[in-house]
Amino acid sequence: MFIPKIYRSEDYNVMREIIKENAFALLISSVDKIRATHSMMMLNEDDPEHIYVETHISRANPQARTLKDGDEVVCDFLGAHTYISSSWYDHMNVSTWNYEAVQIHGKVELMNEEELYKHLDKLTSKYENFQQCPVLVKDMGKEFVEKEMKGAFGIKVIATEIFIKQKLSQNRKEGDYQNIISHLENSDDQAKKIAEKMKLNKK
Repeated sequence: MFIPKIYRSEDYNVMREIIKENAFALLISSVDKIRATHSMMMLNEDDPEHIYVETHISRANPQARTLKDGDEVVCDFLGAHTYISSSWYDHMNVSTWNYEAVQIHGKVELMNEEELYKHLDKLTSKYENFQQCPVLVKDMGKEFVEKEMKGAFGIKVIATEIFIKQKLSQNRKEGDYQNIISHLENSDDQAKKIAEKMKLNKK
């Protein structure tokens, strides 16, 4: 991911927030040809020295049939994003797009059955706990879960490089910056979220 210095972030809390709020992300590989699959992802920081992303895809997916231990992949997370009109500046310029994104480049480590089971348990708990009648892995019965697991291909992506981008009009002068925020605050939810990010970025 190309990140001009002005938009580059080293704040891992920003990374965590983007991943947490945008967990349905792209798993990209190029073993035999470029392949990309949307999948649910979780950041595992049990060992701060070895951060990795957990995910799984269908075993029927051609991407699953090509990936093996040590292959290089990219996990691509797109956070809040919105259009920025050039009409909001006090001078002639071009329109653009403000957004947040994270890319984690890493090496594949295939999950064994125990790791896949734990991954599915954590993932299900994360989203089912908010349901009116949650259905957790422990409630499904081990035999049923293990049968379903045969169709899942569990992957850990051991991070080798982490890129965090916050393109939030940092290159604009104060008047234009505040005018952009004002317009975004009167738009949709995505735009309002970017407006909040821009205000926080100025503190």
